[in-house]
Amino acid sequence: MRHHVTRRALLRGITAATAAVTLATGLTACGGDSDAATATSDAAGTVTVGRLSNGAAKETTLKVSEVKSISAKLPADLRKSGRLVIGSGTLPSGSPPLGFVGSDQKTLTGSEIDLARLVAAVFGLKPEVKRFTWENLFVGIDSGKVDVGFSNITDTEERKRKYEFASYRKDDLAFEAPKDSKFRFDGDYRTLAGTTVSVGAGTNQERILLEWKNRLEKEGKKLTVKYFQETNSTYLALSSGKIDAYFGPSPNLSYHVTQTSGTPQATRIAGQFSGAGATLQGLIAATAKKDSGLAEPLAEAINHLIDNGQYAKWLAAWNLSGEAVEKAEVNPPGLPLDNS
Repeated sequence: MRHHVTRRALLRGITAATAAVTLATGLTACGGDSDAATATSDAAGTVTVGRLSNGAAKETTLKVSEVKSISAKLPADLRKSGRLVIGSGTLPSGSPPLGFVGSDQKTLTGSEIDLARLVAAVFGLKPEVKRFTWENLFVGIDSGKVDVGFSNITDTEERKRKYEFASYRKDDLAFEAPKDSKFRFDGDYRTLAGTTVSVGAGTNQERILLEWKNRLEKEGKKLTVKYFQETNSTYLALSSGKIDAYFGPSPNLSYHVTQTSGTPQATRIAGQFSGAGATLQGLIAATAKKDSGLAEPLAEAINHLIDNGQYAKWLAAWNLSGEAVEKAEVNPPGLPLDNS
């Protein structure tokens, strides 16, 4: 299993980033979604990534223009609309470095949104971002309110029943625990016996954790799973000892480790696991409604960015180079139905 190095570059501007993330709660709409402000001052033929990131990324301007051989493969109604509606499941409190409110206290920034903007540029479309709670992101895709989700969505066999995927980043999960705790996860679910772990509802990591919980129960052992509505509450529970660990996406947790370094609430990465189970490398993917006709042009756009160097520069700007894939794939094998 790959080891994630602490991202020291994220230390700068952490206090401001925390404040900006907290302000994101004010953008929640009654229906669980909101329109997100996006930076629109890019010069023609360029996309600037890492903007308004409070030091979480290195602002980098990339040259990228429409590739007509790819945009021609988009559904006709999407081409006619002139916009790509991007869904982000980051309400209420944001999810840095993947998606969070930037230093202007209104614009959604983050690595996922930046890749979506690069893909929209390859399509020759204007990016339009809508923010949702995690559960409502999928409702937005189902209803057609969103064309594609770029929100750290794991490719799973269960999700393929309703969605189609274009992969773009490795998916590794992690356990985060207080720095001075004895909690360790070594890849064996039995080490979780007797612990209390928090996880996000409706996520692929929840599926994995609940499978481990069921296995432990059959062995006469207990794993307590706790849920919180937003990340700040999860970390309050972690620092107060109400939970032993938090199980979530490795980039988010590694980012938080840098935030707490040197504070009384210091945490550490206490173990990792693939987002697709023990025998398969998990993959994060752009997600569209099944049979929408978007997965193939999405994969082609991402592969164009890979081949021309913008993809590597995007990852480097966000300190995520270790998450790189060699190529984007349409509906690659994902987390099995049995979570194994």
